[in-house]
Amino acid sequence: MTINKEKTLINFKKAQSHLGNIIQMVDNKEYCINIMQQNLAVIGLLKSAHQMLMENHLHTCFKNAMATNNERRKQEMIEEILTVTKLFNK
Repeated sequence: MTINKEKTLINFKKAQSHLGNIIQMVDNKEYCINIMQQNLAVIGLLKSAHQMLMENHLHTCFKNAMATNNERRKQEMIEEILTVTKLFNK
């Protein structure tokens, strides 16, 4: 596993742990602001993981596809990036 993928996995695991804490906080009827702060921490970790995945994809899969003569595959890769980017920006 590459260093980038390891860092991404660490972010996902941290987010999972934080999410468990958030669920407990809600069950325990803790203060809303504290819950929201933890929620924002999870969102930040997931955004960071997404960015790392995107960078890795662009440097590997996307780069390899663009280096081929397969125009259909190139267009598919571009469409995939656009789709994921649109979803991320919603």
